[in-house]
Amino acid sequence: MQFELMASMMCANYGNLEKEVKSLEAGGIDSFHIDIMDGRYVPNFAMSLNDMKYIAQASGKPVDVHLMIEHPNNRIQLFLNYLRPGDTVYIHPEAEYHPSTTLQSIINAGMTPGIAINPGTSVETVMEMLRIVKKVLVMSVNPGNAGQMYLPYVGKKITKLLALKEEMDFEIFWDGACGADKILEYAPRGVKGFVLGTTLLFGKGQDYAQTLQDIRELRF
Repeated sequence: MQFELMASMMCANYGNLEKEVKSLEAGGIDSFHIDIMDGRYVPNFAMSLNDMKYIAQASGKPVDVHLMIEHPNNRIQLFLNYLRPGDTVYIHPEAEYHPSTTLQSIINAGMTPGIAINPGTSVETVMEMLRIVKKVLVMSVNPGNAGQMYLPYVGKKITKLLALKEEMDFEIFWDGACGADKILEYAPRGVKGFVLGTTLLFGKGQDYAQTLQDIRELRF
């Protein structure tokens, strides 16, 4: 079964970021997931513009930029300047007065537009944006910190999105507390990809190539 695996780079070892990027790339990661936090939209600071710029330049793999910031339209061009056509930019609809304007800026720059949906955000409130975006990042934990517990009611939201994705032409991606059990359950149902953090990928004491191979060889 084919599904995409993205490395949550806020969980990487920043003592040697170059080695982390090269090891993940050689190990077969599909893309690098970059969490940008401003300390306002979420109660934390995470990766920076310079982190994103370095990873985008250091690897030929795609980059997924997850903007957990207030009013992303005010700063969107700063991020788009360092990305390549086809890279993905996710925004949170609640963080912007007119999110469709920000999404159109992402489209005009040749990037893939996406929205991230918080656990407390209903599918009904983002219905019109589902017709614009190509990717929907479903947060199974509240945004802002790694290592949180899965919120089980998010599964019902994914079921709703799976019923809409063909008609509205978007793909669904999982972010947060992603264990093997979640991949085994949701990949066969149509979730396209999974962001891997401390639950499955980082801090496991074995090389990334072996870890990623083990994940891809899960028995469905």
